[in-house]
Amino acid sequence: MNRSISLACAAAMIVSLATGVTTASPALAQDRIVTDRPDRPVTAPDMPRWITLGTHGGPVSNPLRSQPANALVIDRDVYLVDVGDGTGQQLAKASIRLGQIKGIFISHLHFDHTGGLGAVLGLRLQTRQAGKLPIYGPPGTKELVAGLVASMKPGSIVGYGIVGQGYDDPMSTVEVIEITGDQSLPLGSMTVKVRQNTHYDYAPGSDMDRRFKSVAFRFDHPARSIVYTGDTGPSTAVEELAKGADLLVSEMIDLEAVVAAIRRNSPNANAPQIENAIEHLRKHHLAPADVGRLAKKAGVKSVVVTHLAGDNVTSLDTMRFMSKIAPEFNGPVVIANDLDKY
Repeated sequence: MNRSISLACAAAMIVSLATGVTTASPALAQDRIVTDRPDRPVTAPDMPRWITLGTHGGPVSNPLRSQPANALVIDRDVYLVDVGDGTGQQLAKASIRLGQIKGIFISHLHFDHTGGLGAVLGLRLQTRQAGKLPIYGPPGTKELVAGLVASMKPGSIVGYGIVGQGYDDPMSTVEVIEITGDQSLPLGSMTVKVRQNTHYDYAPGSDMDRRFKSVAFRFDHPARSIVYTGDTGPSTAVEELAKGADLLVSEMIDLEAVVAAIRRNSPNANAPQIENAIEHLRKHHLAPADVGRLAKKAGVKSVVVTHLAGDNVTSLDTMRFMSKIAPEFNGPVVIANDLDKY
């Protein structure tokens, strides 16, 4: 778990001393996930692994972290879960080849979670990857992908600049499956469960609710269950989705740091714009204590925290986050870095 282990372990020790709450060492998280399931014997290559390709939540970019993207790895197959800006580069750093990608899951259509999709699709086209790539996402995903594919058309005609040797029609390289927000999908050795979360607050059944949804995913494999919250506020639906999961990959927001970053990067923003941003951040994301409460209510075995928006996360920030999570949840918790593996 790389650098995050030492930071989180230090934080856990400080929390234990300061609050009397004992938090299991994050270094034990992988051991617990593997050994707590003796009823599910599995060989190492088949054990699903989660790579946090990008751990920085938008909208402001960060020099040290890429935007939200993850890789679910099962043997040699890879499923991307959100594809923020920089995903293509992060795949190279993680030694994941384009041909290994068997599908993409998109939690919602905010740009920090979709900004790298065009690059991944374009690189697949250019390197002539075989077959259609399935893209699973909420309503609006077909429109998003259609726009990206249309933007790829000129490049597909040019190809490498050799007369008569362009690429395939970009539309023939993708297949979009829109998900409603409350369903289960069989996918190879897995079952993928989807639930609508609270990142948006459109009235249920309204036109905007039908047109746009934000969802969380649960990946149930015979060897391991992993839940990804996507962006969400406190949500009973996500709690139910995560019940008993081996690993919860949860978003988190540092409200003060994000607002400060917005003010620095948008100095001309007026007061109503700032207030709207604050309302969105407070209602539609999880504070550190919210992450702990979600993990406890769901009874998960281990937690990885990602989507760290705001300033660069220091060891002191990690300790501060852990000190707020630990009183709510006493299981293993890790604050993720880019390219960590779990």
